[in-house]
Amino acid sequence: MDSYSVIVRPHVTEKTMNLIDQNNELTFVVNQKATKKSIKNAVEDLFGEKVAKVNTHISSKGLKIAYVKLVEENVAEDIAIKIGVF
Repeated sequence: MDSYSVIVRPHVTEKTMNLIDQNNELTFVVNQKATKKSIKNAVEDLFGEKVAKVNTHISSKGLKIAYVKLVEENVAEDIAIKIGVF
C-alpha cells in the first residue's frame, strides 16, 4: 500500500486542533486496512518528519482514525499549515 492510499484525509475537529497545539499530534482518517506501521511510514514519507507513536481507533461512523505523535516539538503546527488545516 503506498503512502497516498494509506492516509485518506486530515481529521479536523475542535479536539484535534487542541491536540496539534498541546501534544504535537496530527489526526488523520486512514484506510481501514492500514496498520500502525504503515501509517507511521506514510507520515514519515509524505511529511519528512519522525513519528514517535501512532494510536488508532474506529469511530462510530466506521472511519479509522489515526492519532500521530511527532518527535520534534511544534512540528505538527507547521505540517497542519502546509496541508491546510489552519
